[in-house]
Amino acid sequence: MSFDPAALLKFIDANKLAALVETMMLAAGADGEISDDERAQLARSVQDIAQRTHHAEALTADKLTRLMDDALERIVMEGRKHRIGVVKQILGDIDSRKAALGLAVRVTAADGIVRTTERELIFDLAEGLEVDPDEAANLVREITRRS
Repeated sequence: MSFDPAALLKFIDANKLAALVETMMLAAGADGEISDDERAQLARSVQDIAQRTHHAEALTADKLTRLMDDALERIVMEGRKHRIGVVKQILGDIDSRKAALGLAVRVTAADGIVRTTERELIFDLAEGLEVDPDEAANLVREITRRS
């Protein structure tokens, strides 16, 4: 299995895109805070993934900042567990949910280390998104090997 989030972005709508960004924000905040550097790195990652898709032009810096701010506000107000359930509903199909989990893993592995809190979040996400734990572990191995 090769993880290619850009392939998924070619087929999703704006609501699913927002859910993917929210999943990445959940991952970025796994350690309890999201620094300006993490936000900038996350934004670059989303924009890189969106290149050559119909989302590229719509994902201006301002639009992406708004998506991230809105996601963070919902997470703070409603809680991580509730938001994972909402993201699952929005994403719907298992391939979209696996891609969201993969993006979360990429965020947590960006610094080369997946910390305990980040690993816990990954498996909370896998459970909440109803991704098989073995598949989630394989995804973590595949993505962390490449980072």
